[in-house]
Order: sequence, then structure tokens, then C-alpha cells
Amino acid sequence: MRELIEKTRTFRRFHEEKDIAPETLENLVNLARLGGSARNQQPWQYMIVTDKSLCQKIFPYLGWAGYLSDWKGPVAGEQPNCYVLCLLNHDWLKGSEKEAQFDLGIATQNFLLGAMELGIGGCRIGAFSPKIKELFVMPEALEISLVLALGYPAETVCLESLPAENDIKYWRDENQIHHLPKRSLEDLLVSLEQARPFELK
Repeated sequence: MRELIEKTRTFRRFHEEKDIAPETLENLVNLARLGGSARNQQPWQYMIVTDKSLCQKIFPYLGWAGYLSDWKGPVAGEQPNCYVLCLLNHDWLKGSEKEAQFDLGIATQNFLLGAMELGIGGCRIGAFSPKIKELFVMPEALEISLVLALGYPAETVCLESLPAENDIKYWRDENQIHHLPKRSLEDLLVSLEQARPFELK
């Protein structure tokens, strides 16, 4: 499990010519479906997009890597040939939208772990133009909240320790290897002093 989690990184460059089988994508959505959900409301639906023409129409609406300001996204031949639109169904939403977003994190992590086990990488994209919805006849109850870009990775992502100056920005070297600094386990573990019990007067 640890090895799979370490391998499940954000990939932004793909072997565009390698298609993902439709049944594989449906099985991955099923993994998303099986995740936990606050109040068991299960408010998420998914649209699988593999039509090449539609994939090309979706691509310009997406933002790819905020820290790589000089990089506008994968070039032709390295673009995703599959997207999964994560759609919040407001008719199914019984709790808060904040709770639903927690659910989406669980669901998409299940999805991406299952994908990586098959050698398929992905990128969660929350930075997209609202105009993307104009590509679809969108029911009033549905809202695009996240786009998953998928494909067989055409890049290497390396985990490394966070530098002393705590610079969290990912970066690429001259060989286009993607470097991802991670905080150490020691940095994450916290010990808080217990609060004093309330003293009755």
C-alpha cells in the first residue's frame, strides 16, 4: 500500500496515443463510488470523456501547473486522451457543500490509487474556466467541480525532502524530471499541551 501511495503522484504529461479501455474507466469510477461519504449522501456523479474531439475541446479550458508559470500544459502528443468530469448533484446534496468536497477527495484518491495500480496516472484539475460547461447541455442540478485528466504517464515525478527554507514549490530540472518536495513525518507530528480543566467557582 505504501509503495502504491508513493507512486500515485500528479502526472501532467501522458502517452497520448495509448487509450484507456472503457471498462477500466468504469471500474475506476466504481472505486470512487465505494468511498466514504458524510451523511452517506453520495452527491457525486461522473462523466467519462474519451472522444478525441471532445477531449481537444476540453483541453484549452484547463489550468495545469500554477508553480510552473512558463509552462502552459502538455504539448500535442502528451495531452490526456481521457477526462472524468466530477459533477456535484445538488438534488442529492443533503449536507453542506464543504462535506461534499471532503467526499470528493476520498473518491478521487480511490480512483487514482486504482488507476496507478494499472499504470495509469492522473491530474486533479480544479483550475478551469467556467465556460467549460458550455460544451455540454448541463442540467440545472449538476455542477462541474473537478476535472480528472488521465493517461499513461510520460514523465517522472520524484519525491524529495522539503528544503531548509520550506519552499513547497514543485519544479522541473533540465531533463524535465518533476521534483515534488514533501514535509517530513517529524514536521507533521504535533504534541499539544493539554488545556487545564475548567475550575468551578
